[in-house]
Amino acid sequence: MIGRLLYKARHLARQSPRLIHARDIVRPRILNTAPVTGTTDTDAELHVLTSTGDWLNLIWSLKSFYAQTGRSYALAIHGDPDLPAAAITALRHHFSDARVIEQSDARDAVLDSLSGHPRCRRLRETNTLSIKSFDFAHFLNSDRMILFDSDLLFFDRPTAFLNRLDDRSRRVNAYNADVDTAYAVDIDTIRAHGFDIVPQINSGFGLVHRDSLNLDWMEEFLGIPGMMEGHFWRIEQTLFALSGSRFGAELLPEDYRVFLQGDVGDKPYRHYVGAVRNQMYTEGMRRLQGALLAT
Repeated sequence: MIGRLLYKARHLARQSPRLIHARDIVRPRILNTAPVTGTTDTDAELHVLTSTGDWLNLIWSLKSFYAQTGRSYALAIHGDPDLPAAAITALRHHFSDARVIEQSDARDAVLDSLSGHPRCRRLRETNTLSIKSFDFAHFLNSDRMILFDSDLLFFDRPTAFLNRLDDRSRRVNAYNADVDTAYAVDIDTIRAHGFDIVPQINSGFGLVHRDSLNLDWMEEFLGIPGMMEGHFWRIEQTLFALSGSRFGAELLPEDYRVFLQGDVGDKPYRHYVGAVRNQMYTEGMRRLQGALLAT
């Protein structure tokens, strides 16, 4: 116990006052802003998974998205099994027309829907992030889904992404590019077993067509040697990459790529993955506070 307390004290001492102020003072102020209402447009439906550590960040993420796009796409927020009641209450207040889907309501229904797909069911039973792979599709009320993570911030209109949403003739999924290819199994193994896959797909942000979320395909993909034993968070990303590649997939432009060095500059958004999470507070929220906290 004493060792853990000393470690925590040293960790806090290494954090800059700028980080502490942005994360602990600025970030909670989003709870004092007006709710986002009218998210009822099922031309596309936004689905996101959140957790105890991310739900406050998610409020920033979603409010920046709706503010910059000016759209009113329907919204479904999926909580992980440990999402606290206070977070659920806050999310329902700030996004009053959204569906906040709790695991107590979702788990059994989704597992029942996977009864004919034993690999899918086993993954859903053992990997929380597989909520993205299976629950999103199960509860989707549109033929197109906006794939979304809790660590995105939008600083300008994401025009290239919206153009793809507006073009109904464009029947391909579109994903943000990762720093590098990060799949549960290496690409050579995947291709050696007869599956094509687009490199560098990241499952944090994108446009996904319902028809690509095919359980028969996912059951097949999970049979690739090593898939079920792959890195915890890479399995769902690989499933999106494989299913998208079979359906038809492309990467969003370079401005949407995950990056770990430098600041956001004039890019319309940034995906603040774990390695740059502190910049979500010191760069992103500090930059957006004038626009979002004034509402």
